This record gives sequence, C-alpha cells and structure tokens, in this order.
Amino acid sequence: MSGSGGGYPSDLTGDQWALVEPLLPPARVGPRGGRREKHPRRRIADAIFYVVRTGCAWRQLPKDFPPWPSVYWYFTWWHDDGTVERVHDVLRGRVREADGRGVEPSAGLIDSQSVRWADSVPAATRGFDAGKKVKGRKRFIVTDTLGLLLAVHVVAANIQDRDGAKRPLLWTRLDHPGVQRIWADQGFAGRLVEWARAILGRDLEIVRKAPDQRGFQVQPRRWAIKRTFSWITANRRLARDYEQQPARSETMIRWAMIGIMVRRLTRSGPARRPGPRPLSRTTQ
Repeated sequence: MSGSGGGYPSDLTGDQWALVEPLLPPARVGPRGGRREKHPRRRIADAIFYVVRTGCAWRQLPKDFPPWPSVYWYFTWWHDDGTVERVHDVLRGRVREADGRGVEPSAGLIDSQSVRWADSVPAATRGFDAGKKVKGRKRFIVTDTLGLLLAVHVVAANIQDRDGAKRPLLWTRLDHPGVQRIWADQGFAGRLVEWARAILGRDLEIVRKAPDQRGFQVQPRRWAIKRTFSWITANRRLARDYEQQPARSETMIRWAMIGIMVRRLTRSGPARRPGPRPLSRTTQ
C-alpha cells in the first residue's frame, strides 16, 4: 500500500506528485478564500489517473478514493480554468530539456485517429469515418519530433483530415511560433498545404509512401506521432471516446500525456528509444 492511498499502479509516486503539485492552483484554505478543501489533492489526482488508465466510470471509482462527485468537480474545475493545459505544457518543456533540447520545438507532426464512441457521446458530436469504417470521433494531434503533444482537437469522425487539421495547425502557430515545418501523411495533401503556407506562413510537408512499398512500414518522419497514439490508447478511457463534450476528450488526452511525462521525468537509468531517431537534438 502506498502512503498516498490504495496503492494502485496508476497512483503518482512521491517524486511524480512533487512535479505536479506546485503547478496546481493555490488550495482554498479558509472562509475568505473559499471553503476549505476536504480531500487531499494528491488523492484527487490519483483518482483522475485511475479513471484515465482503467476506463472506469466516475461513479465506479473505488471507495478508498474521495467521493466521485468531488473528483469530477476537480476534473471540471482544472479543465475550465486551464490548469490541465498549463501543467501539461510545463512538463512537456521539462521533458524536452531533459532530452537535451530547447523548451520550444522547431518542427512537428500532425495526424488523426478515429475512435469508436460510447453511449454517452451525443449524436451531434459523432459521425462516421467512411475511410476507416469507424463510427465515433476523430482526434487530431500535433506533436514535436519526440512525440510530445503540442495541440489536440477532437471532432466528429466524418470530418475530413484537410478540414479538421486547420484548427490544431492554427493553435500550433499561435502557441508555438518556432515550429516552422510540420510533417503529415498523404491524407493531408492538397488544399491544406497551400492554406498552411498562405495563412500560417508554415511548411506542411507531405511524407509519401515509397512507390514500391507493400504493406505497413515505419516512415522515418512519421513514427513518433504513431507512437503517441499508441501511448494514448494504452489508457482504456481513451481506447474509445466516452466524453459528452469533445473538449473534455481533449483534456483526457492531456491527462494521459501528463502521466506519461511524469513517469518519464522520474524514471531511473537511460531511456530506451524505439524506432528511428529524429533529426537534430538541439531544436526539434
């Protein structure tokens, strides 16, 4: 049993909590600062990670966590006030620095993933991806060349890649102005390339398959973002889309990435890096 509670594999260790706790908003400590918080924030965070990792419903949280309405209240609060995004972005910078890179990247990758929907997803926010034969939602993500998340946008699955990519590309342009080039697969070819150049002033480079390629092969400039999707969907809450609002789906993805990054920052020994190594270590 861990000192923080139930000792679940998804619980934060002391070192991991030390990375997250200072990035959260100040706790409410008295009448004038709001009602005093009843539950330890570490157990609130552990409960959220438990939901993300196991895929259980909020109401089915084990009883040794704080009551599920309290956990969900914090999940909503930290979503609404931007806390989750701020924690995620600070940790991303630290992971990049630990890898010997600058805090801000100079290149990125974009891709999409269609996932099936659960009954909790409203009909207005889901669709059918005819290409992949998936009913549900589509996730657009932009990552750096380490596979760390720069932008995420969740839409109905019937949205074409060339249309759904515009918003995350715009967010990347605004939030990460140093990213000058983004690699994409053939599904993003065509008008989007010209739009990115004319509107964003950025190069969207299409990575095409070799003419003689048969079956699946790892593409040197694309493997990192494919690995990120594997990281994300290893969390059962993200193997499907269960959230009523697409924005909450985006927050769930950020929670999953926060868990990945704190584990990476606190592990001992050198990292094992699968797949081809990205280009330069200094900026990308």
